[in-house]
Amino acid sequence: MKPDPNLYDYWPYRDRPKIVWPGGRKLAFWIAPNIEFYEFDPPKNPKRPGWPRPAPDVVGYSQRDYGNRVGHWRLMEAMDRHGLKGSVSLNVAMCDHCPEIIEACVQRGWEFFSHGIYNTRYSYEMDEAQERAVLEDSIRTVEAATGQRIRGYLAPALTHTPRTLDLIAEYDFWYTCDLFQDDQPQPVKTKTGKLVSMPYSLEVNDVITYGALAMDPWRYADILKRQFDQLLEEGETSGTVMCIPLHAYLVSQPHRLRAFETALAYITGHTDEVWFTTAQEIAGFYRENCWDQTIADIAAKGCATGGTGFEGETA
Repeated sequence: MKPDPNLYDYWPYRDRPKIVWPGGRKLAFWIAPNIEFYEFDPPKNPKRPGWPRPAPDVVGYSQRDYGNRVGHWRLMEAMDRHGLKGSVSLNVAMCDHCPEIIEACVQRGWEFFSHGIYNTRYSYEMDEAQERAVLEDSIRTVEAATGQRIRGYLAPALTHTPRTLDLIAEYDFWYTCDLFQDDQPQPVKTKTGKLVSMPYSLEVNDVITYGALAMDPWRYADILKRQFDQLLEEGETSGTVMCIPLHAYLVSQPHRLRAFETALAYITGHTDEVWFTTAQEIAGFYRENCWDQTIADIAAKGCATGGTGFEGETA
């Protein structure tokens, strides 16, 4: 049996130091539109096919292309109506393939973070030089296209190597969305840097609710409201995070959008209690105001396992 990778400590949810978000808010809310590019006939990876069907998968490709041609514009306008900014989980090749989308997001002040180059090129079997090249390309390409220095990372198609988290910390990324262990941020054990695990829910991710579970849109809207209500209630004790990860080829279908907007209207009706923000702002606040007290609390409660691993304590 392989050992636990010791990426973070078991740190029980109850009785943690209290997080108070800016303005005394109880819950930090962010939306992660995944703006992705799927290649029609991607390079073969030995561990995972590019498409579920043999290439060319015309159906899968064109469904996802709908998201960039139609769905994203519809989603962007819906978020505008509710005064919400996105933190874009970006396949950075989109900067070349669909620069109009990137420009529209920049005009709205949206954040960008890296979701790899293409969503059909996986991290499996990459050597260190290849993985570094992906990170360096992501930083360089997004900065050239948007003026932003990206601070977050979600591995392409959620594929990793054993070195991924150490590398993104080394390149001064502030947060990873690749861990799903908590409803609050938490330090990740890396060789250098101060890398935060950012709550990014698979439970309310539309690729699960629609893509895997074929959920009714109104049921999905109700689930979003119930997720929000529970996290807001717990945020009274210590600040929580709610993320809605989205894919425009799913949530922006005409028959689904109105239901989704009812959930946005419900959530944005709590302006006095909720910090409507971006993932980068959450990570920056946590690193500056909560990192040290978290490390101290883990140590005081004897929760640290396998060594602290927190080089960021002195970063």
